[in-house]
Order: sequence, then structure tokens, then C-alpha cells
Amino acid sequence: MNPPHIAPHFESWRFSVAPMMDWTDKHCRYFHRLLTTRALLYTEMVTCQAIMYGNDPQRFLAYNAEEHPVALQLGGSDPALLAQAIAIANPFGYDEINLNVGCPSDRVKSGSFGACLMATPHVVAECVRAMKAATDVPITVKCRIGIDDQDVEATLPRFLESIINAGVDGVIIHARRAILGGLSPHQNRTVPPLNYELVNAMKRQFPQVPMAINGGIMDLEMVQTQLNSLNGAMVGRAAYQNPWLLAQVDSTIFGQADPIVTEQDLLAPMCAYAEAQLQNGATLHHIAKHMLGLFTGQPGARTFRRILTEESLAKGAGPEVFERAWAAITA
Repeated sequence: MNPPHIAPHFESWRFSVAPMMDWTDKHCRYFHRLLTTRALLYTEMVTCQAIMYGNDPQRFLAYNAEEHPVALQLGGSDPALLAQAIAIANPFGYDEINLNVGCPSDRVKSGSFGACLMATPHVVAECVRAMKAATDVPITVKCRIGIDDQDVEATLPRFLESIINAGVDGVIIHARRAILGGLSPHQNRTVPPLNYELVNAMKRQFPQVPMAINGGIMDLEMVQTQLNSLNGAMVGRAAYQNPWLLAQVDSTIFGQADPIVTEQDLLAPMCAYAEAQLQNGATLHHIAKHMLGLFTGQPGARTFRRILTEESLAKGAGPEVFERAWAAITA
């Protein structure tokens, strides 16, 4: 059964690229946007404290206009601080603001946000209310199915009911529990078993709320399977490590023409982007690193990665590094 009708913004939820720390920065998102015009892109998690107390909010909130639709992910657990951070973020014009209730790292846990908040649904509900009052754009939550030894079949419905009653506009569920003691963040992405059926059951229980699934989704066939019952699928490392996957998203998932035909079509726009960003103080390495997986499995891919990795670090490196890297594939 297909999900019920949803607001126009959530059509972009059919396929989204997950927020990933140190990966989905504005350079990554610009690159991904060249590959798909329709996928929803998420920022790295930004803490409320960084926005409120940092010297330059622009550093955390600025993005390229081409990135739309783009969502800001916030980390925090203080409703007042979240509302104040959103007030600062509002003029930047994000299409959605998402609250991180899924990150299992010790650093995030020590700040009393991320996955540990699943133990206190009332706190998340208050955060959602404060965030809703601070903006007109959709407020969403990204969470796990549960944490530690919770009886997730019982606790997840209660958690969702709490934030739904608070007015949340949509929920993204990573279909694994988070083990907050004993597993590293990497292990928390792979060790706890996936439970797609529980996420689908939550959609059946709360059909009125846009709901997307995350975790272990490796290709577009898996995305299409989840779209039979859910409003969207969020892909993380598979999209980052093999970005060419994104080049078929528009046609396969959204039924429209793909913007890029071959990997070679990316060279000119990425050179132009790099030139503009370098003039604004960026370094080539921070742009180049997001493209390392582009030619995975093709002849010359190892040389391509070596050139991007090594030569982009050189003082004064410019777009000519991209041209040399691409040439390794066509040699």
C-alpha cells in the first residue's frame, strides 16, 4: 500500500542523503547536487552552541544556493537554545530543520543530545514544540528504533506518539538500536541488527506522519522496496562512497531526466566551482576529498584517487588537479 498524500516538501524525502559528520559539508552537497536535482540533502549536524556562541554563525550555516532542497540538522536538547539557534538560521532559508536524536557518539552523549534523548521522549517533545514555534519550515526528527536494552516494540511507539503530539512534521528512523555503552559510533552503524519491519509497522500505526527509513540501504532497488510503504529512504555511506549511485536517482526514484550522463560531465562544473571557492578562501583538498569514490571499479580509479588525495594538498593547488585526475581515467 502506498503512503497517504503528504505535503509538497516531503516529496523530496523519497530519496535523501544522510547527514554525516566531516562528510556532508557544503562542498560535498554541491557535488551531490550536480548528480541529482531532486534528492534532499542534509548538512552535517550543527550544535546549537556552535551557532549561538561561535564567533561566526555564517561558518556553520552558509551554503550554496544550488543545494536546494537542503535541510539543516541541529544537535541540542535545550528547547530555548534550539529556538534561538533556529532564529539565527531562519534567514539562511533552509527547506527543513531536523533534530538529531540518533547519534551514538560519546561526545554527543556527554552533551545530552543525540540518541540518548530517546530515553526522555518528553524532552524531545518540548524541543519539537520550541522549534515549531521558532520557524515556518518543517521540523523533523531523526532517531533510532531505540537504545541499549529498551523493549523497542514498546518504547518506539511511545516515543513517536510523544513527538507527534508535539507537532513534529516528519520522522526519519535509523532501523537499528543504538548501544550507548560498549560500541563505537562505527560499530553502532553495523553491529546492532536492522529491523525494517518495526519501522514499517510504525508507519502503519502513524500513517498521517511522513516517515523515512535509514540504515543499511545500499542501492536504488532497496530504496524502491521501502517506498512501497514509507515516504522515503535515506542513504548514507553508500551514496558518499559511491557517488555515481546518485546519478540515477532522478530517473529511477522521481521519474525525470538525470542531469548528468557520464562522470566526465562533472569535470567542467567542478573545476568552475573549485575556482570560485578557492577565491573565497577554501582549500582544494576539502573539495576534492568528496569525489574519491566517483570512478570506483573503473580502470584508472586508483590513480584518480591518488592524484586527488596527494596533489590537492599542495600549496597553490587549483582546478588543474581535477583535470589531471580525470585524465587518468581516459588514458
